[in-house]
Amino acid sequence: MLWTAASVVALGFLIALEIAARHYGLPGPITNQAREVIFAPKSGPLLYASMALMMVVLTWRERFVAFGVAVGIDVVFFLVRWAFDAKMMFGNGALWVVLGYAVIAVTRRTGAERVLLLKGVGLGLLLVAGRKTGDTWLLITSKTRPVVLDQYVATADQALGNPSWLVGRVVRATGSIGSHVLDYVYIQLAVAAVVVALYQLRHVAAERRFPRHHLVRTFLMIGLLGPGIYMIFPVVGPIFVYGADGGHWAVADLWPNTPPVGTPHHMPFNEITPRNCMPSLHTAWATAIFIHSRRAPRALRYLGTFWLIATLGATLGFGYHYGTDIIAGVVFTLTIEAALRSAERGWDRSGLRLVAYGTAVFTALLVSYRYLPVEMARYPYVFGPLLILAMTSVIYGYVQTTRLWEPQVAPARPLEPQPEPV
Repeated sequence: MLWTAASVVALGFLIALEIAARHYGLPGPITNQAREVIFAPKSGPLLYASMALMMVVLTWRERFVAFGVAVGIDVVFFLVRWAFDAKMMFGNGALWVVLGYAVIAVTRRTGAERVLLLKGVGLGLLLVAGRKTGDTWLLITSKTRPVVLDQYVATADQALGNPSWLVGRVVRATGSIGSHVLDYVYIQLAVAAVVVALYQLRHVAAERRFPRHHLVRTFLMIGLLGPGIYMIFPVVGPIFVYGADGGHWAVADLWPNTPPVGTPHHMPFNEITPRNCMPSLHTAWATAIFIHSRRAPRALRYLGTFWLIATLGATLGFGYHYGTDIIAGVVFTLTIEAALRSAERGWDRSGLRLVAYGTAVFTALLVSYRYLPVEMARYPYVFGPLLILAMTSVIYGYVQTTRLWEPQVAPARPLEPQPEPV
């Protein structure tokens, strides 16, 4: 019943977004996803990653067959598109396989096996639906929030030493190699999440059940709640407000060479650029990958660490975010992760206290960015450490609390000496 209710709510949410997008004369998430059954997908790696999530419920033989069918379908699509000189992109085969297993679950499976396969299909489709839903949300933010608060955030960012301007100059100094690496990491964030999630879900096929908590749950919850903050605190980013990418809407072409100065105020902006800065969801997702990779093998721990550091470099170095967005994104993720883990293990005083504290800190950050930016810029040696301390306190609280939640292994008792036989 829980999965049925969640499916109904998700479908209703997608329909509402579809209607909202149609109101602005553009296709919504359902239409965009349906088009990818035939037309070139926006992201082939994402579709194959979603198929990989679905395949955690299959046997190894079924996985090899499914992958082979997906590649075969993509080869056919490739030849047809090449013959008609159409846009080239792979991924249709993966989507066909996922949809095919949905049909198999309904028509060929029964009981618990049907439920398990439908959960796998739903997990895969949720990943691609989340991407399409995010695109529609970004469209809505640009259409419904004509005024942005970038000048307030940029002024508050002076308390941190204008990190976006600093990292932007560093990234430019690395040349095309550094930019290409960071760009790949930034774009393929979902693929890295799937790699970690596949490790967490590696026993599903054998145990015939999903673990109570895994990375995909956190990933989807971040994507669901984050756009709501975009609507409350619309910010487009320094590359647009203070850089050449903003065109005539920009205050001036300052990024990343000259930090801005002056009294902040509301400013109108175009209806194209998404208001998707506060908080930085890329930072939030990369933080979630880092957290969930801590109990994985060394290679995945290194992957999680690299992806977090590289994502921070990309979000700041490309001028997509301010340093204040990064701090808010970290606190946002830890609060959501704490809430999900508390719900999974049963709410208690420690879980409630951690979630309440994280929520309070996140709210205080947004309020200070909006109403105290001038004071923060005027006294950077006070407010800069305070911002770092606020984020660090949430990190410390999360680590200490979750450590208490881990099962305690009793130390082995030493063997008592036995009397020698006579």
